Amino acid sequence: MSGTPASSGLPPLQGFRMPAEWEPHEATWLAWPHHRADWPRKFAPIPWVFGEIVRKTAASEKVRILVSSARHEKEARLLLSRIGVGEPGATANSVQFFRIPTNRAWARDFGPIHVRRQEPPSELAVAGFRFNAWARYPDYDRDCRVAERIAGAMKRPYHRVRCKGKDVVLEGGSIDVNGKGSLLTTEECLLDREVQARNPLLEREDIEAALKSSLGVSHILWLGHGIAGDDTHGHVDDLCRFVAPKTVVLCRERNPRDTNYRALEENRERLEGYRLEDGSRIEVIFLPMPEPLFMDGRRLPASYANFYITNRVVIVPTFNDPNDRAALGILADLFKDHTVVGIHAVDLVWGRGTLHCLTQQEPRA
Repeated sequence: MSGTPASSGLPPLQGFRMPAEWEPHEATWLAWPHHRADWPRKFAPIPWVFGEIVRKTAASEKVRILVSSARHEKEARLLLSRIGVGEPGATANSVQFFRIPTNRAWARDFGPIHVRRQEPPSELAVAGFRFNAWARYPDYDRDCRVAERIAGAMKRPYHRVRCKGKDVVLEGGSIDVNGKGSLLTTEECLLDREVQARNPLLEREDIEAALKSSLGVSHILWLGHGIAGDDTHGHVDDLCRFVAPKTVVLCRERNPRDTNYRALEENRERLEGYRLEDGSRIEVIFLPMPEPLFMDGRRLPASYANFYITNRVVIVPTFNDPNDRAALGILADLFKDHTVVGIHAVDLVWGRGTLHCLTQQEPRA
């Protein structure tokens, strides 16, 4: 399939909200990997990790995969067939391909952020934030058009999110919602004006107004800094996630000499003082951190918080670490109606992201 841009400049997204990730999905979007520089000297195993993501996800929902060409699609189909995805009677109808080219594979950040009308008739739309490659890389000419092209392919409204006459820059990994009106994000990511400025002309109140009007939220919960090694500059999906309307998991570092210790403790203190949209306190469950991983002397953002919730399975990055089992057990206790499984991510995290960074949910309408 191919996509053409949907119309933009439509009225504000009144009456729409962004569902929580655990609400029913119609599909999961992925972009099949091809940018070898994201995984220097480690690209060979990466498509196989994607295959495992597809295999676990396609058991309970559609997987919609972006490819750049017929050859790229053929490569993906061949690999998936080798691991049993697409065999007759299995998930043959659960995988769909869309020929929409990308620069990279981090679909969480440039893929469509869907919102759903709260009152009948049910309708999905795409909140059209601008993508600028994390204010870090120059090559994003394809990625910045993906969400709009998907909206066109699916015949859904695409609403450009603007403030003060400018498109608002935001990546999907920088936010997390509970589906009831509260949203988590970090100051490091959305308010920084020096290192990786997304929206240098917008103040905190401008960002909050844009999030509230486009995603149907009422409360913005600002955390401070993200974890070390995160080249997105503070994405919240590497440190803190909603797992229920009133519950979050927060990464916690027990070693006070570790680079992450102070930032994660500060985020804990903030969460303990916050209230949700109904005035209630947040229940905070702690996730351990794996032992530090490095590439060429640089810290990698290895984190169990980068899990992804499908309709029936929660896939969790694991790192050949003693804390893998503890993290899987904590999440299994929280998602009792899901199967919680680990996917080996030591190679994947060389690209400075793992499972949640690669996936983007499409809610069921």
